[in-house]
Amino acid sequence: MDHADAVPVAELLDERRHLLEVAYWMLGSSRDAESVVAQTYRRWYGLSDAERGRITAPRYWLAKTAGGICLGLLARPHRSAAGPWQQSEEHHASTEDVEGVPASLAADVSQVLLNALDSLSPAERAAFVLNDVFGMASDSVADIVGRTESECVELADRARRSLRRQRSRRTTPDEHDLLARAVSQACVNEDAELLESLLCPDATAFFDGGGKVRALSRPVHGARQVAHSLLTLLARHPRTTLTTHSVNGRTGLIARYDRQVAAVISFDVAGHQVAQVWVVLNPDKLRSWNQPATPGDPGAHRGPAQQGDR
Repeated sequence: MDHADAVPVAELLDERRHLLEVAYWMLGSSRDAESVVAQTYRRWYGLSDAERGRITAPRYWLAKTAGGICLGLLARPHRSAAGPWQQSEEHHASTEDVEGVPASLAADVSQVLLNALDSLSPAERAAFVLNDVFGMASDSVADIVGRTESECVELADRARRSLRRQRSRRTTPDEHDLLARAVSQACVNEDAELLESLLCPDATAFFDGGGKVRALSRPVHGARQVAHSLLTLLARHPRTTLTTHSVNGRTGLIARYDRQVAAVISFDVAGHQVAQVWVVLNPDKLRSWNQPATPGDPGAHRGPAQQGDR
């Protein structure tokens, strides 16, 4: 091994954990994630020294390779409703670590969400996971999925719409409004117990920082964890305000700091509880929300059809 190839152990383990997480979200199986990562590293060491030397960003190359292997598995013709990784009952019930795949990772991704992701096409699932779960740059997502950036944006949008349809049950605008206002009040009062009661037990929150702010990089799962993440994000501050506002035709929340919109939050409702929370923190996506209102324009400050439109 050339000294130039030496890498700190922390970086090595972080790189491997990242690849395992990508593969797990793509496939929904710890064992298949481990298999994908093993194959990825075999391909890396199958390269000549000269070929590896020309790769300026090994972590990106590895992620792209792992993503391609996952796409190949997802696209298999015999893929069942439960995915190409259908496990035996014994394996499916196990959450033990598998060669470095932490049991906590499986706990972070609810089976409900995994089942919903499985209904997506391979390209939709890849675009959604890489963009929304791991916050990869659009050009990187396009490179891995093998589509143009605009096509990947549309794939991710379709995936979000599909997830919303699956997790949401029909509610009237008034019912949605009452629930959104109750969530707002719980956040303003920093009432964790009330907020948790307004969320489905398997609620999931997605945070889109776009790599422009230090937002959570992975979805948060579970009523208690989602409630905690929202209360932390919206912690009381003299210069911060939280108000209800129409977001995509339904009541959502707008968090402002010094009158500038800092976060747009929308909800998917299932029955009388919130099933999914979508938080847009990316300054680029909030730019239109911070433009001066045009008199007579009912759509002013609505914001673009970004993550809040899921």
